[in-house]
Amino acid sequence: MLWPMFFLTLAFSGVAVLGVLAVRVGLEVRRFSRAVGDSSERITEAAEDLERAAASCARGFER
Repeated sequence: MLWPMFFLTLAFSGVAVLGVLAVRVGLEVRRFSRAVGDSSERITEAAEDLERAAASCARGFER
């Protein structure tokens, strides 16, 4: 009777550890996706700034 209880406790502990790790991975994925979204917005803003600067420069050369 001792061994089955030991293995049951060991299995439960393993599942609990996997659950904790899954939660940690989920939180890191959420943090990483926010960072990717912020970076994407910054890249979009930089591309728009570059486009405006290029248009301004092209108008300067036309004169």
